[in-house]
Parts: sequence; C-alpha cells; structure tokens
Amino acid sequence: MEKFMLIFHGGIPTDRSPEEMQANMGKWMAWIDKLAKAGKYVSGEPLHPGGKLIKGSATNVTDGPYTEGKEIVGGYFIVNAADYNEAAALCADYPDYEIGGSIQVRQVMKM
Repeated sequence: MEKFMLIFHGGIPTDRSPEEMQANMGKWMAWIDKLAKAGKYVSGEPLHPGGKLIKGSATNVTDGPYTEGKEIVGGYFIVNAADYNEAAALCADYPDYEIGGSIQVRQVMKM
C-alpha cells in the first residue's frame, strides 16, 4: 500500500447559511467515515483561510494565498491506496464537487 495526499481546492463559500454549512459538514463526515471503515483514511485536516506566502527567504513574506482565489487549498487527507487509480477512485464521494471543488492527488514519496 502506498500513501497519497488528497489536496482539496475550493470548497463551500463562507457566506453560506449555518444550515448549508452543517449539511456540507455532514457529507464530509460521512465520506471520512466511509474511507476509515475501508482502512484507507490515515489523517487529514481542514486549513484556515489565508496564510503567508514565503518566496526565496524568510525575509520575503507576504499575505496570501487569498481566499478569493478559486485554487485556495482548503485542507488535505492522507490515504492508503495501491496506486493512482485507486487513490483517484477514493475521490468519487468528495462532497465539494457540486460546488466547484477539486482534488489534487499526489503520491507521498518514501524517504
């Protein structure tokens, strides 16, 4: 089994109603539960919006990435999968496809 990182881009806008946010969270929890029961889920966390962008050195720090961008990274999972095909198949139930979200799948390099 290999490890893959699923990097989530986009996601539910923060201006949604509390009911919409709760419904979306329910979909996420169901997806995590399904992956965990199948022995595929290793770990994952959502990320706060915003942050800092560092280029070249610790002295070149700017605000960003900006939450207005479509490619904002909202969080990640680490999953177990045999190969890229299986890792991609695990993404079938991603809750944010319907609101324009996408997933970048990257294999974790063994060190």
